[in-house]
Amino acid sequence: MLKNIDVFEKDPIPKAVFKLALPTVLSMIVAVFYNMVDTFFVGRTGDPNQVAAVSVATPVFLFFMAAGNIFGMGGSSFLSRALGEKQYEKAKKISSFCLYAGIFVGIVGAILMLSFMTQILNAVGTSENTFGFAKSYLSWIAYGGPAIVISTAFTNLIRGEGAAQSSMKGMMAGTIANIILDPIFILDSIFGIPCLGLGVAGAAIATVIGNLVSILFYFIHVCRKTSVLTLNPKYFTIRNGILKGVLLIGLPASITNILMSLSNILMNKFLVAYGDVAVAGMGIAMKANMLVVFVQLGLGAGVQPLIGYNFGAKNFRRMKDTMKFAVLCNIIAGILLGALYIVFTRQIVSVFINDESVIEMGMKMLRALMFSSPLLGILFVFNFSFQAMGKAKESLALAVSRQGFVFVPCTIIMNKLIGLEGLILSQPIADYVSVVMAFAMFFFMNKEFKRTE
Repeated sequence: MLKNIDVFEKDPIPKAVFKLALPTVLSMIVAVFYNMVDTFFVGRTGDPNQVAAVSVATPVFLFFMAAGNIFGMGGSSFLSRALGEKQYEKAKKISSFCLYAGIFVGIVGAILMLSFMTQILNAVGTSENTFGFAKSYLSWIAYGGPAIVISTAFTNLIRGEGAAQSSMKGMMAGTIANIILDPIFILDSIFGIPCLGLGVAGAAIATVIGNLVSILFYFIHVCRKTSVLTLNPKYFTIRNGILKGVLLIGLPASITNILMSLSNILMNKFLVAYGDVAVAGMGIAMKANMLVVFVQLGLGAGVQPLIGYNFGAKNFRRMKDTMKFAVLCNIIAGILLGALYIVFTRQIVSVFINDESVIEMGMKMLRALMFSSPLLGILFVFNFSFQAMGKAKESLALAVSRQGFVFVPCTIIMNKLIGLEGLILSQPIADYVSVVMAFAMFFFMNKEFKRTE
């Protein structure tokens, strides 16, 4: 534990940022490749309807991720501030609460999803061709719902105590297991060797098993003496501010995932009017764009414990210098990745499917998403920083803007004005508006810090 504290207090900022953020970024990259491999193998079935089904079902799957982030993001932010205040007993109570409350929420979510499967699939915009595939995929995801919630939560909690490498290793272990199992479960054969040939259902089963592998790794880490976290139910409590402290940041953080799901559902419902090729094209573009988004997201998430610790310790100078360095790194990453994607758009999209009509559609959509890549990372740094400081209102405002009150009306208006082209441009426009909002909020917040420095 003392080793982790040194990262928060003593290491130079660039070294501390890379110690905490690099493992997180690498974890995100591995997760991106898993998602890409997942879509790749579904695409190898040669059935665009299965690709479209996964695209339609993925936003519903993200609701379990959102539940995990209630306890992961909320718990991590609360945990790092508690450590900055040297309240180690409180840290144990936070981790125990996040574990057992997460299991309960995962079970409830699974029951609700299985009970209302038909209504859910009709609501998200499945077509006659994709309904059966989407139902098969989501049924298996529901069975593994509690595992997805806990895996997501502990990825963040372990990073919150400064053990970023252990968080990375756990995520990578689950992702590698998932990648290995994908072709075995999805395809009919590999190099002539018979496989299970379960299609999209196989992709879901591999996802659940991968999350279970990650959980096993995380629990082994927590049982070591170097971790301040605990699995012991005797520390479980909702009193003394534990419930409020986790939910204060956890709910706004999870709303980001929920709104992402709802915005994708809205997008898919509009895209259905342009055919399953448009749905599949957007699904592939979003999958490919995950590398750009997750690298910048990983850097923002990686510095969150550092910012939260120094906020709790009232070391505002170090906190702000960390934010500046993280913003600079994300701008550079966004420019480089955006340029790479624009140059190699066809090659990237072609990895996922051989259908030329889907490739052309995916290329157009992916290039549009690159418009906001240079500045998108700024939004993530500010959002995770607000979460780390316990600034729930500011964090919520940014989450709601990017995927909510800016994106939704923009999508509706642009679709009516210029149709498909308008839908494609909706997300980049929402991104730029949200970045401007983030700067404005921090400008006023910074005045408070200067009065207390």
